[in-house]
This record gives sequence, C-alpha cells and structure tokens, in this order.
Amino acid sequence: MRSKAALAIIAIGLFAWCWPFAAQAAVDREKLLKDTGVYATFAVFKVDEDWWKLDKVARASAAAEVKAAFQKHGNSVTTDTYLLRGLVEKADFFVRVHATEMLHNQNFLVDLMGTALGKHLVNTHTFNGITKGPNYVPSLPDDLKAALKTPLDPGAKPYAIVVPVRKDAEWWITGQDSRNAMMKEHTEATTAYLKTVTRKLYHASGLDDLDFITYFETAKLDDFNNLIIGLERVKENRHNKQFGNPTLLGTIRPLDEILDILSR
Repeated sequence: MRSKAALAIIAIGLFAWCWPFAAQAAVDREKLLKDTGVYATFAVFKVDEDWWKLDKVARASAAAEVKAAFQKHGNSVTTDTYLLRGLVEKADFFVRVHATEMLHNQNFLVDLMGTALGKHLVNTHTFNGITKGPNYVPSLPDDLKAALKTPLDPGAKPYAIVVPVRKDAEWWITGQDSRNAMMKEHTEATTAYLKTVTRKLYHASGLDDLDFITYFETAKLDDFNNLIIGLERVKENRHNKQFGNPTLLGTIRPLDEILDILSR
C-alpha cells in the first residue's frame, strides 16, 4: 500500500499536469458558431475491431485520455460530438471542430488521434470548410427575406445530418442573374421547413475536394426527408455533381456519453 506522502506527491503531480488546461480560458463558443471567417473540420471515425478486445479498465483509461485532449485544446477550438454507430455503416462517431485558424483544428485532431483510443480509430472521412456571409440572400425579394427569419420551433433538435456537396463546372461559369434565379427557387423550396430544420453552410472550395458542407439539425426527420425531396426537384439540383456520398446521420451526444458507449 502506498504511503500518504507518496499519494500526496501523485496528487500534486496530477494537479500540476491539469493546471495549464484549467487556467486557459475557453474560446467563445457562441461567437465561433455565429461569425464568418471561422474554419470548421468534420472528422469522422470508425473504431477498429482490436478496441473491443481491450478489457473494460483499459477502455476507461483511454476514454479519460481523450477527455484530457479535448480539455487541452479548449482555449483554441470548440467541439461538438455526434454518435453515428447504428445509423451509419462505416463510422461510429464524428467531431465537428471550429476555430479561427485551421491549424488549431489540426493540432487538436493530431492530439486526439495520438491517444490510446485514437490509435484504434480509422479516420473514414474528413471535411474542411470556412463560414462566409450569404451570397444570394441580398438578391432575394423582401417577402422571401422575411420568411428566412422564421423562428425555429422550441425544443431540442437531437438529429444532425451532414451532406457534402460538389457543383459541376457549368454552375461556376453560369451568369450571376441565372444563379440568383435558381437560388430563389431553391430558397422557396425550403420555406415550409424553416421552423423544424436548421442549416449551417460551410464553403469548402480549395480547402477540400468539395464545394460546400451542409450541416442540419432537426427533431423531425420526416420534415428533413421532404425538404431534400423538394430540393431535388429544383433546377439548381442539376448542377450538383455530388450530393451526399457520404451522408452522415447521427445524434447529437455529449462527449462523455459517446465515450461511455465506447467503453462498455
């Protein structure tokens, strides 16, 4: 049995190790989620088969190491975690990371993948993008602009859907007026679902093989299904060279809950 003195030394060491993380102020999450010019990375992971061969104690220890990695980078990135397991065949969870510099996203993910759990993660997909101001809203008629301000229904939106999009070359050489007209039709198709489905758009051209990453949250998957059907019927859809593939459907879960599921 360890002496009280030895235990005290261990406790001091642990405090000293954790102190730099606790002393650093967390980033302003709400600001990062609202501002333009913010870099986002969607990192999608599958847990390999060897992970499940570890005993429960080893998995719990690895989970604690992951928590430390998240805490370490809390002063430079904000993160959201999502459970895919059971809904997506080739992935178990994904992390959405926001920061003012892409380097911060990279440093966080390098540390995450260097943990004991990280060594059992297969990075199946990574999407990178940046937030920008709306390109087409200024050209919309006033009644449609007003409709876009429709407040969301109250209550939790437990489902998250990520749909990567790539446009064809013709889209980018089409005149601005023609694109404005197509995006007006696109926007009109969304108005019936503004109360139940929220969307965030990331621009990915040059940062990824994609042009856009569309991120949705909802409590009503039937509304989301109908929204996508409506968008498939508009002319702008003809210019979607890639829509989904992969489409990620998951549930918004706290990190602790995901780690608990992976540690069972």
